[in-house]
Amino acid sequence: MAVIRPHDLLWGMTPAHLASDAPAWVACALADGQPVVVRRGRGGPGLVAVGVRGVSRDQRHAGCMPLAAVSRQVSPEQLSHSIGLRDWPALQALYRLRDRLDDFGLVWGVSGGAGFELASGFAALHAGSDLDLIMRTPEPLSRDAARRLLGMLEPAVDLQLQAPAGAVALREWAGPSRKVLLKAADGARLVDDPWGVAA
Repeated sequence: MAVIRPHDLLWGMTPAHLASDAPAWVACALADGQPVVVRRGRGGPGLVAVGVRGVSRDQRHAGCMPLAAVSRQVSPEQLSHSIGLRDWPALQALYRLRDRLDDFGLVWGVSGGAGFELASGFAALHAGSDLDLIMRTPEPLSRDAARRLLGMLEPAVDLQLQAPAGAVALREWAGPSRKVLLKAADGARLVDDPWGVAA
């Protein structure tokens, strides 16, 4: 099994892995064979922090999955050149952006509802869905480069830069604020340099 990182999709979690107070819809989603998405957070020994998606935006459930139960793993970058079964605007935007993102020279992938639908075939998108992307940035990305990257994107596209210690929104890093919000496993905090924080 590859290293498990936030935004990866995992198969193998069942209703038996849920806490007793989990809502009924969560067990139904898992019983249908849906994957779970890896969250930022600490899962404990032998566990990974995950989230379960429901049919509506307000249906999100946080839990933990035993690593031993993982039967399949799909990363966002494995979905960058996938073709969807439905023709929603978010997927149309993905198809238009692929070549430009490839040419930027960093590894990128599809997360959020588009990634979930591309990987699983379960419906997660609608006409107003944004396209969520991630880009692997193990080395610092200058603010000038971030602004060039942002200029390639369309308004309904959100991209997260994945630094070693956590993630930061491209729009923030390309913006005028000196401090940006870094989302890490131990919570979110404002930082001057997302790459200057210890992982």
